[in-house]
Amino acid sequence: MNLKESSNSKLYIVPTPIGNLEDITLRALSVLKQVDVILAEDTRTSGKLLKHYDINTPMLSHHMHNEHKMVDRIVDRIEGGENFALISDAGTPAISDPGFLLTRACIEREVEVECLPGATAFVPALVNSGFPNDKFVFEGFLPLKKGRQTRLQFLSEETRTMIFYESPHKLVRTLEQFEQFFGEDRMISVSRELTKMYEETLRGPVKEIKTHYATHTPKGEIVIVVKGLADKKTKGR
Repeated sequence: MNLKESSNSKLYIVPTPIGNLEDITLRALSVLKQVDVILAEDTRTSGKLLKHYDINTPMLSHHMHNEHKMVDRIVDRIEGGENFALISDAGTPAISDPGFLLTRACIEREVEVECLPGATAFVPALVNSGFPNDKFVFEGFLPLKKGRQTRLQFLSEETRTMIFYESPHKLVRTLEQFEQFFGEDRMISVSRELTKMYEETLRGPVKEIKTHYATHTPKGEIVIVVKGLADKKTKGR
């Protein structure tokens, strides 16, 4: 694979490991080595990954606080012939991370975008849950304040499996709200530290999992999978 042989420059969306550094594709490594610039959410975090794989491509900080200001300039540079790769701190960019605005701007200006397949936290968490995964709803992070209860009330009637991201210091409070809106017996699965040494998945009724984490302070990034509301037609069978 040689990017320099391509006639058109483009934006590459490159997933990076969510924990274990071995969870990166050979193609991703090739792209990161060959592009002109790597857009990184946190250059210090991404620098560790690049150093591990001896990648010396220049990095440019691109995060939620500056992406609005940078989008047009980046697209200008791609149109000018440079290849850019966009990475986040972990996982696939634009999935609860920066990336949507730049991708949309490239598409609007007919600049080619190529998204590589790779790591993302919610897929292994969903599969590990044992809940139905033929249909599911990815909610990501719930609203912090405004609209949070309205959203939970709406989702209380959702029959598909639901997936949420949460930070460790907010987990117990979120599970309390799940208990309130989904019921204490609703089955959930909480995965944390996926792909890392202390990876853990707990499954059970929301009340039971909430009680556990109220006395065992969680650490690491967390994915909560909630079983959908049983179809009223099948209840009692």
